[in-house]
Amino acid sequence: MQSLNIAATGMMAQQLNVEVISNNIANMRTTGFKKQRAEFQDLLYQNLRRVGSSSSESGTIVPSGVQIGGGVKTGATYRIMSQGTPIRTDKKLDVALRGEGYFQIDLPDGRTAYTRDGSFARNASGTLVTIDGYTVRPTITIPANARSISISSEGSVEVLLDNQTTPTNAGQIELARFANSAGLEAIGDNMFLETPSSGSPSTGAAGDPGFGNILQGFLEQSNVNAVSEISDLIMAQRAYEMNTKVITVSDEMMSTTANLKR
Repeated sequence: MQSLNIAATGMMAQQLNVEVISNNIANMRTTGFKKQRAEFQDLLYQNLRRVGSSSSESGTIVPSGVQIGGGVKTGATYRIMSQGTPIRTDKKLDVALRGEGYFQIDLPDGRTAYTRDGSFARNASGTLVTIDGYTVRPTITIPANARSISISSEGSVEVLLDNQTTPTNAGQIELARFANSAGLEAIGDNMFLETPSSGSPSTGAAGDPGFGNILQGFLEQSNVNAVSEISDLIMAQRAYEMNTKVITVSDEMMSTTANLKR
C-alpha cells in the first residue's frame, strides 16, 4: 500500500518545515538575520493510464489519464532578504543598512564574507572589526586619540582628534550587492559567502545607485514576524497530524484485509 510511504514523505517534509520555522523564531533577536521559508515539490508519478494515450484503434484520445503521486520532497529553503527594522543603540560604531547592500568582512582564511550585522568595534590597533575580531573591508583605522567618531549616510568615517577642530577622514565603508542575494550561502555568525547562484558582487559606496544608506547608532533587527511564524507553525503541525492520520487509516485498512479469512 503506497499510502504509507506517501504519508511518510509528508511527515518528513513537515518535520523539516518545523525545523525551519523554529530556526526563524530562535533568531528573532539576531542582528541582521534573514528568515527562511521551506519550499516543497511533488515527487514522481506512477502512470496507470498515461495522459494523452489512445483508448481505441480509431485513435480516440483519453481526456485524462490515471496518475498516482509518490509524495512530497523539499525543493529549497528559500531565504527572504527583506529589510529588518532599525533599532537605536546610540553606540557610535553601530551601523545599520537601510536598503540594498552588505558589509564586506575579511575572514582569517582569506575569503570575503558579507553581512548585514553592523555591530562593529575597534581592536587594539584601532582597526574597525566585527564582534568576532574580523576586519571590515576596506580597512579603516581609528586613532586612539579620537574623541569623536562620525559616520555619514554615505559611509564616510570622520574622527575629531585631540587639539583639533576640523574632522579627519579615517576611511570609507564600502558595500557589496548581488544580483541574487537569496543565493548567498549562510555560514553562521551573521555572515554569508558568495556562490555561483548569487553571482559576483558589485561594490560601491552607500547612497550610490542601487545601494542603501547607512544609519549610525542603529542596528538592523531580524525580519522575522512572530505572528506569521506562529501561524505557519500551527499549519505545519496540522499538516503533520493529517499525514499521521493517513498512516493510521492505511494501517486499519491493511488490518481489515488481513482479517478477511477469519
